[in-house]
Order: sequence, then structure tokens, then C-alpha cells
Amino acid sequence: MSEQARPQVARPSVLSLNINSKSALYAAYMPFLTNGGIFVPTPKGQNLGDEVFMLLQLMDDPTKHPVAGTVVWVTPHGAQGGKTQGVGVHFSDDESGKAVKHKIEQILAGHLGSNRPTHTL
Repeated sequence: MSEQARPQVARPSVLSLNINSKSALYAAYMPFLTNGGIFVPTPKGQNLGDEVFMLLQLMDDPTKHPVAGTVVWVTPHGAQGGKTQGVGVHFSDDESGKAVKHKIEQILAGHLGSNRPTHTL
């Protein structure tokens, strides 16, 4: 098979997100997803179902947590209500996804279930 005959396989987009406050994390976290997820502000056009790879930095922790996921929410440019453009990413059901979900829920303990507005619902 020649190089030209091979089908193009789209590589996952890489998104980087640094969240430095509990209120920003609360606004971005999507606890209603089975594996947890996070809203990533980005001008990059993504589609529902796209595979993405994130480097997620939380609060004062200098670690960039690598986590894969799937786009399950899209807020387009110019969305109603002045919502921030970006995508919601459902964490993958693997060790890195579970670890990030657990870490976020530890940070947000006592805040989840609040009626404060978020980037998604």
C-alpha cells in the first residue's frame, strides 16, 4: 500500500487548561457526566464526538494531568446569554480520567449541587 492510499486518521486535538480558583473549577466542571467532564474555553472548532487530549492543571498543583476524552458539549462563538465559546469534554473511563474526576471532586467537596451558574447547565 503506498503512502497516498492510506486513509487519513485524525489525531486527537490537544487542549490545555489551567484552572486556578475553586469558582472557575466549579463553573467548568460537569459532574452530571458519568465519568465527569470539564468545559474548556477554546476558539478551536470541535464537533460532538471528537476525541481530544487535555493537559489539565488544577489550582496550585504544578502537575499537568493528562486526560483523554470526548467532546459532548459545544458552545459556539456568539452563543446566547454571552456564554463563553468552548467545548465540554467527557473524561475517558480509564485511570487518568478517574483520577482527574476524583481530584476535582475532592477540591469541590461541598460546592457540587449548588445552584450557581456554570458554563454548561
